[in-house]
Amino acid sequence: MQRLYDFIRRHPTSVDSFWAVLLFGISLLWAVQASMGTEPRIAAVPVITLLCLVVALRRRAPDKMLLLAILMGVAQLVFDVEVNPADWAMLVIIYTVAASDGPRWISRLALMGGLAAAPLAQLRWPADPGNSSALASVFFTVVMALPFALAWVLGDSMRTRRAYFAELEERAARLEKEREAQSKVAVAAERARIARELHDVVAHNVSVMVVQADGAAYVMDASPAQARQALETISTTGRQALAEMRRLLGVLRTGEHQESGEYVPQPDVEQIEDLVEQVRTAGLTVDFKVEGTPRPLPSGVELTAYRIVQEALTNTRKHGGPEAGASVRLVYFDDGLGLLVEDDGRGAAHELYEDGGADGRGHGLIGMRERVGMVGGTLDAGPRPGGGFRISALLPLKPAH
Repeated sequence: MQRLYDFIRRHPTSVDSFWAVLLFGISLLWAVQASMGTEPRIAAVPVITLLCLVVALRRRAPDKMLLLAILMGVAQLVFDVEVNPADWAMLVIIYTVAASDGPRWISRLALMGGLAAAPLAQLRWPADPGNSSALASVFFTVVMALPFALAWVLGDSMRTRRAYFAELEERAARLEKEREAQSKVAVAAERARIARELHDVVAHNVSVMVVQADGAAYVMDASPAQARQALETISTTGRQALAEMRRLLGVLRTGEHQESGEYVPQPDVEQIEDLVEQVRTAGLTVDFKVEGTPRPLPSGVELTAYRIVQEALTNTRKHGGPEAGASVRLVYFDDGLGLLVEDDGRGAAHELYEDGGADGRGHGLIGMRERVGMVGGTLDAGPRPGGGFRISALLPLKPAH
């Protein structure tokens, strides 16, 4: 049965031709019986043939077949070919035209032609011209016109339903494309976030370890105790870097069992003081002050504040020079948190803070701007008038709309 359905879908014209041949045979039988005892109507044969052709080609050329059916209807009236089985072709072509996606005027022409067929046939061949009343004639005409109206309504409803399903498919395809685009945006945003976290972890901790290793190698013979302290700092910093790397990689592992104590929580504002102390241990002089009343902040704001201070101090060690000092200010406002990190070193090259650097460097400042932008804050970074570098940020408690 499925093969039959597939054949019908693949060969619609063959199926229509089969029904056209069947209708042609029935119509010829009618023509033979109608001609018995009367004068044969030669015009009936071409009319029947062409009406059956309308059925055979209705899906290939519905507009032309409708015009042919109308022409055959007029020929029936002119040559006195009475209503016969081949007139079923008119119902079929009206349904086909109404169901097709062709011009709407063709569909309306089919409806008007179908509704006019019954009155014209009643006028040309009255059912009982001697005894029928006017009311009976009107009723008979309405009954005969009803199948044409139903055929048009059924075809038009099929066209509307097909258009509705096509719109649903188009909407589903559009939503699928939008979901794919959103997924790509989400992936890109997640990659940028991971890149920022990796940069902050690696740039800060590794720079501390390098500075301490160089210092330990320099004082290894002259001051073993100071070298030992530098090595302890390297060890502590390395463990901290590994802990943060485990936390970051743990977020990426989905569906894996994670021990409750394996990953450390994200840094917050309270850990900035520990960060400053770690930098002081590494040999950088840092003045740290907190103004205002400390209070709990959104986790995104706290992480952003910590990373900004971390990156700013890292840049001071990398670009400020050996005698550079820094100051860190945290100011609690009613509606946000202010950060001010300054140093008195030689500052950074212009391309490192202007548009991210033409040589691909300056990713730390790019990450700062991205972090501040995500929480709806503002960031100002650049050289100080008296020398050194200055980073100022304002982080609101609520993201800007």
